[in-house]
Amino acid sequence: MQFFIDTANLSEIKEANDLGVLDGVTTNPSLMAKEGITGKENILAHYKAICKIVDDNVSAEVISTDFEGMIKEGKELAKIDDKIVVKVPMIRDGVKAIKAFSAEGIRTNCTLVFSSGQAILAAKAGASYVSPFIGRLDDISHDGLDLIEQMVQIYTNYAFETQILAASVRHTMHLIKCAEIGSDVVTCPLNVITALLKHPLTDSGLEKFLADYKKGNS
Repeated sequence: MQFFIDTANLSEIKEANDLGVLDGVTTNPSLMAKEGITGKENILAHYKAICKIVDDNVSAEVISTDFEGMIKEGKELAKIDDKIVVKVPMIRDGVKAIKAFSAEGIRTNCTLVFSSGQAILAAKAGASYVSPFIGRLDDISHDGLDLIEQMVQIYTNYAFETQILAASVRHTMHLIKCAEIGSDVVTCPLNVITALLKHPLTDSGLEKFLADYKKGNS
């Protein structure tokens, strides 16, 4: 399983990368705005800065919702760095754009996916990644993990090459269940990744080891 961090914060990206477990970054307009990154040139420069930190897989989202606009934006984003994956919404023109990008060898991440039917369309169009938002499904009383399970089964049935990128992952159990089910990637905030480090028995065990060492070497 690959770990992506869902943020536009450079310090958080560097911290996750320094931990040695980071495989990529996902961003969106909301995350950019949260960091105070506004204006086209500033946004493009910020993507460049992210690409300098990580080895690969930086999802950069288009703002346009029409086919021509998405193609123009996506090509501009793809020129920033070979690490860029163009993030495209699951809408009619988005599916068309994914097909066009795929034909040109531009990697894509189909975002805002909430059903297995949408996931099939994204895979058929040639998306590199498809991002089901499991936390947002949970918010409306639908089990987001059920969607991951359906997608894994469908993609396995037909040997789709599209990778499942579980998004809106909000806590460690989301992440662990996605790993059990077989999601290719999870993207989540830094605190979800670092929470995997924690266990009270690790803390108490280390405390005892150090106390015993101190007794024997005092």
